[in-house]
Order: sequence, then C-alpha cells, then structure tokens
Amino acid sequence: MKPNIMLTAIIVEDLTDALQLLKSDLESQHPDIKIIATAQSVVAAAKALRKQEPDILFLDIMLGDGTGFDVLEIFPKLSSKIIFVTASDEFAIKAFKFAAIDYVLKPYSDQELSEALARAKAQLQPSQERLNILKDSLVSPHKPPERISLHTLDKIIVVNLDEIVRCEADSNNTKFYLQDGQMIFVTKTLKYFADLLKPYGFLRVHQSHLINIKCISAFIKTDGGYLMLKNGQHVPVSVRKKADVIEILDRMHR
Repeated sequence: MKPNIMLTAIIVEDLTDALQLLKSDLESQHPDIKIIATAQSVVAAAKALRKQEPDILFLDIMLGDGTGFDVLEIFPKLSSKIIFVTASDEFAIKAFKFAAIDYVLKPYSDQELSEALARAKAQLQPSQERLNILKDSLVSPHKPPERISLHTLDKIIVVNLDEIVRCEADSNNTKFYLQDGQMIFVTKTLKYFADLLKPYGFLRVHQSHLINIKCISAFIKTDGGYLMLKNGQHVPVSVRKKADVIEILDRMHR
C-alpha cells in the first residue's frame, strides 16, 4: 500500500460500544482510512468481505457466532492487511508473541492505534502456519505452546520449542541454536525470549545465555562453572544462577 492515499477498512467487532469507539477513533484521527463496512459476527463479516476486500481488516478474536479465525478460513486468500483486536489478557498477549503476529489491545491509546496502522501498512500477510500457532494458543490457553515464530532480518521462521538447544545474546538481537546445528539470527533481545520462554523449560543461566534445560548434559563446577550440553557445546553459568541450575538438575534426576 502506498502512503498518502485513501485506504479502505472493515471493522469486525461483536461489542457495539467497542465497534463504535474504534469507528469514531478512525474517523476522527485517521482521515486517510475509509470505513466501508462493519460487522458484529462471522456471518456478517463474510457478507461484507464478499462484497469488497478492504485494504485493512480490523478483526476481533471472539465473536458471537465463532471467532476471527473462522472469518479467515472462509477467505483463505484474503489480501487485506489484518489488525487483530483483542482484550488485554495475558494468555492472548503470549499467544500473539509466540506467533509473531501484530495486535492491538483493548482499551488502546491513540498512539497504539496509530502504531498498529503503521505496522499493518508495512506487514506481510501472516502465513497459515503462524495463524495456526495463534489459534492453537488461544483455543487452549493453558496448554504449553509447541512452536514459536522467529523474526529474522528477511523472513519469519517457525520452529518447535524442542528443536531449540540454546539462545545467545548478540547486542539487541538473539542467536537461536537448534538441534540440527542451524543458527537463526533473530531481531529481538534475549530478555524478550527469556521472559517468554521461562515457563516452558528455558532458563537464563548467564546475562548472554538462555538454555533449554532438556538439553543439559552436565554441570561442571570447576573453571568458574559451566554447562555441558548434549550437543557438545559449553555454556557459562553466572555466579548468581548456579543455585538455580543445581536445583533444576536435582529435580530432573529425582
């Protein structure tokens, strides 16, 4: 989409107040967006999209007669840029992060809406694989995720969590090392992934290192303390993390 031209939009939101608020915000703050239709259900959204595909589709996740994913399944070749709109829920936020798909949280600020529009104008359509990660996570929020989408400089790669051996900080980026020897350079910080992956068997053992605890072979206490991994690699352990490592290894061998 080119800048400084009128863009069309459809809003799919089942709550009347939320729909009217988003419509009003777009009309008052973003005059370059023309709302061509609104819908409050999967059926109504399908009817609107059959008439005209918009440049941007604002899509709520939970609808009265189904979900936003049902809308996307009806239109698998939809060319619209999608802005998912979701309530501020920790499970939903985590699901979007694992799928590496942009979203805007309700309630949102004017700045957040503007940033979401800017991202939508620049984004590529999320692959079906990434949409499936998002859908699986939202449908079963308490089930541990099995896959994660990783942003590289030129593409997004989906990997299984079990494939990840360790992660290493590289300035404000992260190197992912996989079981097959592949290294993936990801444009997000190690802290971002340490926070995201901590509940799923990953431990930050050093300022620059995050490891999959399933891949630990041994903890060597000499030479300052380091981990031997099952692929033969060595990872240093910081002094303050030694107790955590020992506790985890004790639990693993009980």
